[in-house]
Amino acid sequence: MFTDLKIMHTASMLARHSVQRHAQVAENIANADTPGYKAKDLEPFAEAFAKSQRAQMDARASSFADQAFEARKIDAEGVASPDGNTVSLEDQMTRSTAAVRDHETALTVYSKALAMMRATLGGR
Repeated sequence: MFTDLKIMHTASMLARHSVQRHAQVAENIANADTPGYKAKDLEPFAEAFAKSQRAQMDARASSFADQAFEARKIDAEGVASPDGNTVSLEDQMTRSTAAVRDHETALTVYSKALAMMRATLGGR
């Protein structure tokens, strides 16, 4: 019943994107001392969401199953150190903070939407 609500679906996708992004940041930090490692990030949520919406419309048109949300990995901009590593810990901490903020936003939207539905249905 609640899976068809766009606001719930969007909040869920934002939460998934932020978790995936946080995992990528953790991988980058874990490889901060690996020679030649190139830092990665995920495409912005807006792009991944738009791509997912197009895929769902195509799937409906061709009667295939619903496509799972997946953000594409991209190279993170960064200056290479002498050993070729492009991980900047300061940049990764900023990206981590942004991922946490996006996750909290998704959970707040989800929580407020549930509260509105409960109020509408007469629940407490």
